[in-house]
Amino acid sequence: MPDSHQQINGEYSPRLGLIVAFYAFIAIGMGEGGLGVLLPSIMTSFHLTPATVTWLFLSQITGYIVAAFSSSIISNHIGLARMLLLASILLSGALIVYASTPVWGVMVITGTALGLGIGLIDAGINTYIVNDARHSHFIGVLHGFYGTGALLDPAIATTLLGINLHWRIVYVVFASVVGLLSAVLIWVIKIDYQPLTHQVTVSGGDARANLRTALGTPTVLISGFFLLVYVGTEVAIGNWAYSVQTISRNTPLIIAGYSVSAYWMGLTIGRMGMGYAIKYLGTIRLLDFSLTLLTVGALSWWLLPEQVLSLPLLGLALAAIFPTTILLVPQRVAMPLVPATIGFLSSVASFGAATIPSGLGFVANSMGLSIIPIMMLPLAALMMLLHRWLVSHPFSKV
Repeated sequence: MPDSHQQINGEYSPRLGLIVAFYAFIAIGMGEGGLGVLLPSIMTSFHLTPATVTWLFLSQITGYIVAAFSSSIISNHIGLARMLLLASILLSGALIVYASTPVWGVMVITGTALGLGIGLIDAGINTYIVNDARHSHFIGVLHGFYGTGALLDPAIATTLLGINLHWRIVYVVFASVVGLLSAVLIWVIKIDYQPLTHQVTVSGGDARANLRTALGTPTVLISGFFLLVYVGTEVAIGNWAYSVQTISRNTPLIIAGYSVSAYWMGLTIGRMGMGYAIKYLGTIRLLDFSLTLLTVGALSWWLLPEQVLSLPLLGLALAAIFPTTILLVPQRVAMPLVPATIGFLSSVASFGAATIPSGLGFVANSMGLSIIPIMMLPLAALMMLLHRWLVSHPFSKV
């Protein structure tokens, strides 16, 4: 007979939901974090330039857009667990195609499935954590697990490439990690773990009406643009830092690869300690501090090219920005709008993961990879302006 603390009338401990959420974020972190180390190999295999390889980023846009406008509706109709299962199948399938196709066009097209899978998981898990009072204080830890997956990704890629394995083998490893998430979700559905399998109930209207209302709220739109720039900056550093260090600055390959892992480690450490920082600084001051530190880190990456400490500093600076902004959502919009708002913010933010790194790739193609560290400064300045707008305007209780 199951332990009464673990299972009561078909309901398992709330810790099960947290475990699934944390592993899901490790999976999407691994799905995204290793691309930067693999870019030079991919460019060599398909005879690409920094501009043409960005089609791999841009192809994900369609998936992110669909996730942004449908995640809350899908979850409302089929339940969170089934939506996450669908997303994990899409993501693992996309990674398998990345690992196997010899055709560049097929790899590009598959990016749509990858973007949709990541967008749905990101939106669904964020909504689950923030909406459950037992779990909301774990928001920083949740995003820390994304960082864990993202720092493991380049470390694994660097190690496998270092022993002369093909870059496609790396994607097989990543697909296996996401495939395990699919297996876990099938089990969760089978045991009918209610916090994840039951339909999401939406008070004060239906899911579509709440999405329309959220999209008509200036605070939601500005927050979405803020997170779009943030995620674009985070992913741009992760995707391009290895190429900047190895191609533009002639950093040894192993050092460059593990310095990218150090970037994600800085992000992970910052997110794991975010709760303590909020306790002493508050959310707004923490965001102020993070954006200031981001500017300092960007300046050091640009002006001090011989050192690699700027990358973990940048990771630490970026750590709290996304989860803190998500944590503020219930304070900025009415409660019926929270699922739609978080779904929109999470997915539209991922839109930045495709557009900003792609834009930087086109700029680098004409001006050289050395321009990328410089471009971090205007992105940091734009985030500061958007953050101050959000602070200075009353919260939107629609």
